Amino acid sequence: MKTAFRVFALVIAGAIAAGCASAPKRADYTAIQEEKPRSILVVPPINKSVEVNAPDYFLTTIATPLAERGYYVFPVNTVRTTLADDGLSDANLVRNGDPRRLGELFGADSVLYISIERWDARYLVLQTTVTVELTYVLKSARTGRELWRSGRVVKYTPGGSNAPGLAGLLATAVKAAIAKAAPNYMPLAKQANIEAITLAPTALPLGPYATLAMKN
Repeated sequence: MKTAFRVFALVIAGAIAAGCASAPKRADYTAIQEEKPRSILVVPPINKSVEVNAPDYFLTTIATPLAERGYYVFPVNTVRTTLADDGLSDANLVRNGDPRRLGELFGADSVLYISIERWDARYLVLQTTVTVELTYVLKSARTGRELWRSGRVVKYTPGGSNAPGLAGLLATAVKAAIAKAAPNYMPLAKQANIEAITLAPTALPLGPYATLAMKN
């Protein structure tokens, strides 16, 4: 009886420890509160996935949640074209460069660097899981220091069929095949952006153009 109780206690303790370890830490807002950026320059993301078009698709999803958070966001397509004209078409080159140079080039207060860690659809046992994993780092375009950091992983697995027997298995397999052949990443990217930008404990602080309702 005592042995069983000890095992139970260890399991509970382990579960509590695991929960505490997985909980995200609150972001350090000291730097961003001191600098108070008003504008954000979003540069082309680094693509670590195998999907070559992922950066182009992603860039269509990021400006709106940042603007709704209260910041002026430079038009992403104009930024990309300007960088290419200036010899900075490589996202890795831009990431490794000095954000202060970008600030001088565009007149921006801050630069948002994004890495696409995953943008894929994986098939396993009649199921396809579509995954988007992103990391976000905001740096000052005046001092170069890091102002804010966040990251999100969002997954989607199409549900199985309610049909019984072989018909249900076939329907589930068809859903999985469709998701694998033509995965829809956009809703996941949008969800990841919203969670990273607005959810505690790592939300991006409200910018100077946030509405009064949001500030209250």
